[in-house]
Amino acid sequence: MDEGGSHIRRRVSIRKRNRPSLESIFAAPTAAELKPGDEEEEETVAGSRRRKTVGVQPVKHSDSEEDMFGDYDSFTENSFLAQVDDLEQKYMQLPEHRKHATDFATEDLCSESIKNKLSITPIDNFTELKTDEHTKNQSGHNDVTLEPGADLLYDVPSSQVLYFENLQNSSNDLCDQSAIERDWNSYYHKTVNEELPHNCIEQPQKNDEFSSKIRTGSDMNRRKSVKDDLKSAMTGNAKVQTPIISRSKQLKETLLSEEINVAKKIIESSSHDLGPFYSLPSKVRDLYVQFKGIEKLYEWQHTCLTLNSVRERKNLIYSLPTSGGKTLVAEILMLQELLCRRKDVLMILPYVAIVQEKISGLSSFGIELGFFVEEYAGSKGKFPPIKRREKKSLYIATIEKGHSLVNSLIETGRISSLGLVVVDELHMIGEGSRGAILEMTLAKVLYTSKTTQIIGMSATLSNVEDLQEFLQAEYYTSQFRPVELKEYLKINDTVYEVDSKAENGMTFSRLLNYKYSDTLKKMDPDYLVALVTEVIPNYSCLVFCPTKKNCENVAEMICRFLSKDYLKHREKEKHDLVKNLKNISSGNLCPVLKHTIPFGVAYHHSGLTSDERKLLEEAYSIGVLCLFTCTSTLAAGVNLPARRVILRAPYVAKEFLKRNQYQQMIGRAGRAGIDTMGESILILQEKDKQQVLELISRPLENCYSCLVQEFTKGIQTLCLSLIGLKVATNLDDICHFMNGTFFGVQQKILLKEKSLWEITVESLRHLTEKGLLQKDTLSKSKEEHQYNFHITKLGRASFKGTIDLAYCDILYRDLKKGLEGLVLESLLHLIYLTTPYDLAFQCVPDWMIYFRQFSQLSPAEQNVAALLGVSESFIWKKASGQAVKKKVDKDVVNRLYLSFVLYTLLKETNIWSVSEKFNLPRGYIQSLLTGAASFSACVLHFCEELEEFWVYRALLVELTKKLTYCVKAELIPLMEVTGVLEGRAKQLYNAGYKSLVHLANANPEVLIRTIDHLSRHQAKKIVSSAKMLLHEKAEALQEEVEELLRLPSDFPGIVSSSIEKA
Repeated sequence: MDEGGSHIRRRVSIRKRNRPSLESIFAAPTAAELKPGDEEEEETVAGSRRRKTVGVQPVKHSDSEEDMFGDYDSFTENSFLAQVDDLEQKYMQLPEHRKHATDFATEDLCSESIKNKLSITPIDNFTELKTDEHTKNQSGHNDVTLEPGADLLYDVPSSQVLYFENLQNSSNDLCDQSAIERDWNSYYHKTVNEELPHNCIEQPQKNDEFSSKIRTGSDMNRRKSVKDDLKSAMTGNAKVQTPIISRSKQLKETLLSEEINVAKKIIESSSHDLGPFYSLPSKVRDLYVQFKGIEKLYEWQHTCLTLNSVRERKNLIYSLPTSGGKTLVAEILMLQELLCRRKDVLMILPYVAIVQEKISGLSSFGIELGFFVEEYAGSKGKFPPIKRREKKSLYIATIEKGHSLVNSLIETGRISSLGLVVVDELHMIGEGSRGAILEMTLAKVLYTSKTTQIIGMSATLSNVEDLQEFLQAEYYTSQFRPVELKEYLKINDTVYEVDSKAENGMTFSRLLNYKYSDTLKKMDPDYLVALVTEVIPNYSCLVFCPTKKNCENVAEMICRFLSKDYLKHREKEKHDLVKNLKNISSGNLCPVLKHTIPFGVAYHHSGLTSDERKLLEEAYSIGVLCLFTCTSTLAAGVNLPARRVILRAPYVAKEFLKRNQYQQMIGRAGRAGIDTMGESILILQEKDKQQVLELISRPLENCYSCLVQEFTKGIQTLCLSLIGLKVATNLDDICHFMNGTFFGVQQKILLKEKSLWEITVESLRHLTEKGLLQKDTLSKSKEEHQYNFHITKLGRASFKGTIDLAYCDILYRDLKKGLEGLVLESLLHLIYLTTPYDLAFQCVPDWMIYFRQFSQLSPAEQNVAALLGVSESFIWKKASGQAVKKKVDKDVVNRLYLSFVLYTLLKETNIWSVSEKFNLPRGYIQSLLTGAASFSACVLHFCEELEEFWVYRALLVELTKKLTYCVKAELIPLMEVTGVLEGRAKQLYNAGYKSLVHLANANPEVLIRTIDHLSRHQAKKIVSSAKMLLHEKAEALQEEVEELLRLPSDFPGIVSSSIEKA
């Protein structure tokens, strides 16, 4: 300050103080590492808002915020803060100031002019100055606090207190309004527009007028000094660069980001240090505790995750018994890929229901950790997937959709963006056409991307060596089960324990002592009632039955002989379950379920609708239902374990049980964390005893490629896609690719008469004859291996639409014929064109129902039948049993019948009424609807590749949506959320949740109270899935905006300038 004292000159000191980085903040010392004086020092330097108190002893501040000034406060004679302290010391020497710790001098001199001229308003870059009420409460004293209007410090930042203190001591004209305004505006202009550097804070140079003052420590017990207020204000101003986000949230996000970066470096290096949680941020571990209750990994999981092959990113196959915890290992590896290596991940699962379950389970992780979870099942999924700039995607897909996704990534040159492919139930590679599709998917990934890792897992693998050779993978196995499993066989009333050491494979265990009446013995010769009542209702039980009808009969039979006491067990919850089943089915309820649910018993098979199945599974998982009679599909589907598993007979339908099937069924016994033991009991007759003993002692069945066995869905489809994707375009390259497939590994076993070369040549010839491929020569040589193939328009349409090549020419013909007289007065004609061919070939119409429905058609709808060549007289003759002389295409007739079913369903949107009209199981009708929606999406992609079918494109987009959801339009936005089916969507809509935004912002606790029979777990999953879907849509729109605003790379000016530089 100059001698006149009218202005303050601010100069930047050369000395700069390092500001601690966020990394050092998070690396907090442990209690053991702290020195005795550290804690006290930290408390002493913590800053807070200056407060005026009378006669109060100093209190220790427990402010959690770090001291941003560290050890460099520089309270020496030449410092700016020293000037403040000196000034204050001067006033404390006066009697009135010693008597009163509060300084009113500044207010007395300047309050009038300041109040008139200074109006302090919050600025976006500053925190609002407020009294620290928290500190007040902690002090334990009755502080005398001045009113905000009376205290100048409420109106002026603490960093300006020195300015007004100096005003008092210099001259009377220091309160001149223009000077105050000038310096005030100068201060704000500089502070708002100059960001503080991260590594330093400006330090004003010493002031000669106050440098000679000697400071003493005699007033340690006085109130908090101006220096603390100044420090507090500067701390606040330095922290408010992001005022919207709380400091704690900032710290958490920064910590997560830092840990991800550290983990990424660890993974990329050869270090064996796994970091906080298997090379993942510690937040991942916390989320597993929060969402899944997993606090510690099993020993085998730790061993598997620390394998050298995993660290080196080699392909891996691992096999463990059912319920051993295989999925958790895969999830951790997927999170490493998404968060640390910043690559997309594909997870392939066998069924739509499991895909949806996994989507719901991982959406909450995606929201917390910043990646997308995208569903590829049924008609859902975008090809090619949206290319994300920042966040990565976890694609969860069925086998078929996974194949289409890989094709689209290869075609767009993005296959290298796929860092990891995880396959659950890897043994399915040997199961028919779905196995062939899975094999093709993995073979393409292996051939086109050397950086993509493949992880396969299964509970039932036998010939692992072949799979290892195919996938070029390491193998890990363990016999670990979290719960011990005991296997039993029951013959008549005797129970035997399976014992591999015994001579005949079993030892006597016990006799059943349940008292049976003569009537009960006739109804239940297998003693099922005795076996189930040993565990229910306190424990759960599964009874596997050979057929769907047998499931229903067994459920009714068991309930007929259960005591009335079972009705009282969780009676209210069972009543609510029945009520909810009626609500989702428009007041309808299966008579069998109506009788069995009050006893805690239900059947579970494909005859149920998705809504019914979901409600029953939820009720079983929380113990409201204690017994399921089910078919073998439950063993491979969603995870529903039980204390005891009973196999009603060693048959699946009419076929004798396979070892793999048996292993999957008994694997459901024993619930980790609930049961101490699991039991399986196989009921058999004396005649089947020898076969069963062989069954339990033999190894698992080998897995064999179905690539050639499924000719049109296998090798032909593979050859077409290889040429379409330009992965291999001549015979030599295609054969080279074929040698790398699972079939190529097993060709010596599978091929007896023809060689792989001959089969490949035959496949290419078939495709050429069908008009899907054309060939030309690279040279004048006539040798066949010199031919180069290219795909035709029809071939590309078939490949893009993933149409079964057995039907592609029929589909083309039907669509072409439809253009001649497409009837658009109703949806019937379009529905016929999207009815799946494979389901039509299996259909057996009820001719009387067919005729009744035909006679109710409108003239326009009858016109559709006439165009297809199906007349009313033909249907009448079939219904009345008369001979039909006129030749009519049976497949067209059957397909039209299924079209009637779908058409009626779209009009009525009530599966129960349609089931009654056509005398078909409601589960079959829903499967038909799902199949039609999926096939409609395929036909749409087929038409997009052929210009002549342009008219179908817009029509099929809307039809696909109708078939996918089959509900009123207002429910569709809710049903887009994974896990929300029609019944739940109606409940949510009626409760006021009418859009995706509503659902994404819902409170799970409120949902539980509002929606009937909704568990907390399900509510959280629904909200997480809605948030994930909303984020995906928002991100996609943002990407589109950025793309539109970005200057094209081929912009004329840019191109010409780059040419000039070159």
